[in-house]
Amino acid sequence: MEKINHPRVIIIQTTPYSTNNSSRSLDTYFHYWERDRVRQIFSRNWKPQKGHCGELYQIKDSDLLKKWLHRPVDVGTIYHYEDLDEQGTSQVIDEGDLTSQGYKLGRSHTPMVELLRGLLWRDKYWCSEKMIKWLDDYKPELIFYNFTNNLFLQKIVLFIADRYDIPIITAIGDDYYFNDKHSFSPAYHLFRWRYKKFTEEVFKHKGSAVYVCDKIRDKYNEWFGLNGDTVYFNTTINRRPFREINIEAPEIVYFGNIRIGRNIALLNIANALGKINSNYKLQVYANEQDEAYYSELTKHPNVVYSGAIPYSEVMKKTSECDIYVVAEGFREEDINFTRYSLSTKAADGLGSGATLLAYGPEESGLIDYLIKTGAAFVCTEETGLEATIRQLLTDKEKQRLYYDRASEISKKNHTLEGSTAVFEMIVSRAMG
Repeated sequence: MEKINHPRVIIIQTTPYSTNNSSRSLDTYFHYWERDRVRQIFSRNWKPQKGHCGELYQIKDSDLLKKWLHRPVDVGTIYHYEDLDEQGTSQVIDEGDLTSQGYKLGRSHTPMVELLRGLLWRDKYWCSEKMIKWLDDYKPELIFYNFTNNLFLQKIVLFIADRYDIPIITAIGDDYYFNDKHSFSPAYHLFRWRYKKFTEEVFKHKGSAVYVCDKIRDKYNEWFGLNGDTVYFNTTINRRPFREINIEAPEIVYFGNIRIGRNIALLNIANALGKINSNYKLQVYANEQDEAYYSELTKHPNVVYSGAIPYSEVMKKTSECDIYVVAEGFREEDINFTRYSLSTKAADGLGSGATLLAYGPEESGLIDYLIKTGAAFVCTEETGLEATIRQLLTDKEKQRLYYDRASEISKKNHTLEGSTAVFEMIVSRAMG
């Protein structure tokens, strides 16, 4: 790609930019950017590792809580690229004291917890002279904000945008704004009112947006008068040649989040596999710490639950497997969260050369996308799951047809060069 003098961007999202976890989706946008022109502010209790950021600035909940309790603490940790460890699995920082450990209950993300967290993230606690100096030394020219469902990142986004009079590009991959639910809780309604207020302020600011699929692009562009475009996640997995599925011992894999009803969907797949052949196994790899989500998977005779593995291993196993599984939950609350989602799993599956098995409701953005591509064996109801898997295992003609279609879609939508080129256009337009 032709060398471009990119604007100095500041990425604002909860997790540090890495090529080894969920934040690797940022590579879709910034792969070709100069490292000294990429910085990030993040809040997750992780120690970042070498990635694509020249520097990172971490603001932890635990430090803000100590500040709120009038304890001596220096809020804000600066990480320089040369001082970071090499890529590996994400490293959670051990806080050690009871105050910090107790605050981990905030992971529940209930409306009341988010309201309390919003109070904790007061400007006077996070907006320190240290942070302002760090920003002033960098002189950011662009903000990249990864749309999220909280009450604190928006305030940082707006502060930086106003201070330096720079545009905001918002990455929208989930429908947090419109996803209301019926509730009698005053805390819920107060949280939603404040959240929408902050979100609207972000969207009113000059800039643009990037979306994971056309479905969510059309909704947000029309409602907020935005001019964003779809930038599909790319994949760097080496596509393997076509081969028929080994029906004697097929290697069937699933990678990623097992919340939002996906654990239930995976159990349904495992049940269907067991009916077809008691020796068939679904290999599940997930970075899940809550036993409530993975306990039933570990007990199932047709599931091998292996926890988290580095993304390098994910790539290797994806390119080698027979069947690559994507799954979504069927409950109403699951659908509300996934209606517009299109994760990196779609790009990896389509680009791998493996046969795709997609199981979930049509309303899910991921399932809808795979139906429209015609590149996967798709089942949208539990009653047809066993029949779909049997066809997948035995219909060699369709295996080949879907392989070819997946190759076409991958080249059209999910190449690194194509995705970064669209993002460069969005940036140029936002910068004026």
